[in-house]
Amino acid sequence: MDDFTKKRIIKIMDQYVQNAVSEHVKTQIKISYSIRGNNVTLIEERKAFQLDVWVQLPIAQFRLDKDQWKVYWRDSKEKWHFVDDIEPVDDFEKQLEIVDQGHNGLFWR
Repeated sequence: MDDFTKKRIIKIMDQYVQNAVSEHVKTQIKISYSIRGNNVTLIEERKAFQLDVWVQLPIAQFRLDKDQWKVYWRDSKEKWHFVDDIEPVDDFEKQLEIVDQGHNGLFWR
């Protein structure tokens, strides 16, 4: 991922995570992300039993491959799988919107 694309993704994701959770639950749930190489991972964080600890649950991963964003989901064994019914496209925001809407319950529980 080139620097321009990375800066653009950071801007999109910063705005997304800021607005992803309703104000009344922000003390219990957070949305964050990480970028590693050409991968952007969307993460849900929830308060653990101990109030000062947050548990991270990766929700989706976006992978840039030959200028196309592919979407992956993670199984219970922490293995990532390509979502073959979400067609790879060059528009990151389109892929983020599909994941945000849940895609038939695949991403948000």
